[in-house]
Amino acid sequence: MTGSKFKTNSEENPSQGPLANIRVLDISTIIAGPLAACLMADFGAEVLKVEMPIEGDALRALRPHKDGVSLWSKVVNRNKRGITIDLRFPEGAELVKKLVVDCDVLVENFRPGTLVNWGLGPDVLQEINPKLTILRVSAFGQTGPYANKPGFARVADAMSGFLSLCGEFNGPPMHAGYPVADSITGLFGALGIVTALLERERNNGSSGQVIDVSLFESMFRILDFLPIEYDQLGEVRQRSGNLNPYAAPSNCYQANDGQWITLTATTQVFFERACKAIGRKELIEDARFTTNIDRLRNVAQLDAIFGAWFADRTSNEACAVLEKYQVTASPMKTINELFEDPQVEENNMIVKVEDQELGQIRMQGITPKLSRTPGWVHKAGPKLGANNHEIFMNFLGLGAQEISNLKKKKVI
Repeated sequence: MTGSKFKTNSEENPSQGPLANIRVLDISTIIAGPLAACLMADFGAEVLKVEMPIEGDALRALRPHKDGVSLWSKVVNRNKRGITIDLRFPEGAELVKKLVVDCDVLVENFRPGTLVNWGLGPDVLQEINPKLTILRVSAFGQTGPYANKPGFARVADAMSGFLSLCGEFNGPPMHAGYPVADSITGLFGALGIVTALLERERNNGSSGQVIDVSLFESMFRILDFLPIEYDQLGEVRQRSGNLNPYAAPSNCYQANDGQWITLTATTQVFFERACKAIGRKELIEDARFTTNIDRLRNVAQLDAIFGAWFADRTSNEACAVLEKYQVTASPMKTINELFEDPQVEENNMIVKVEDQELGQIRMQGITPKLSRTPGWVHKAGPKLGANNHEIFMNFLGLGAQEISNLKKKKVI
């Protein structure tokens, strides 16, 4: 493919990066699907975000907002262009069919069967464009007894077994305060897209693939040890609070100024460093703590020793000593502290972006960093329908009267 069909001459920042000229139609909503498309856009893919007219993606209704503008949408839809189409109308479905002719990827996250009912099933779309790769994001997958059940990230966190690990031992399960499953699924979705595109390229432009990724399966996949531990040992791991269930010492400790510090000594070397740092070198030879297995058996005694050491010092004093001895530890940082962090600044982890609604805003930079073809954040998520005129008139060739009629019917 050549050219930049979703772009126009008015585009100030032409597509660049290793995925330049890969065209993605993002008709997904909320977080996981849009994040997968966003990660593609971060590395130069031309992503066109499709939202419902009037209300837009439901993400726009979720906090936080500034002056009624969705801040979450500014990040998860960055580097994209935006149009509005109501896919439930036959005319809306026809617009999508016209758009996929020139696309490499379509991202959707409707409940299984929904797009088929609207005449936009994978078979229809790939008949129009055999090279189209389709990422289908759902709560539980396209098949199985749960396929038609609704679900969001918090449900997937619970059903996957993840939440059974989160919280105090005698307390209730604890959600993380952030939709973990959405982010994890977005990462798996982007990986699936890039993998499918690489296979297509290696096989001389073979047909596109349909990718099935779910919140449930994505969360289950990252719990590496949970299934094999049960399979081989018959153990059902329980919640352990801030203790590390496979290494000690490892906990969150409070300094005498009220600040919290996390410390983890996952290997023998780091355990020995931690003992020297707190002035208790003799613990290295203590029979209760000689090996990691010994330390886990006697974790309460070991934890009390380290807890007392932290309680006698300010967080700055404790961190200075731990850094001197190269102990793996860190204070609990809040977002305002990260904005002042020298590591964050040195690695461009927060970048400035100009936005037509909010002016200059700051958000996360690009991860991962590629040495030769790095990604680039060139704009924040678009206003609702920001590129309707350019796409419908300049790209699809619709006339002014056609566009007016579609607006009147609330198709766009």
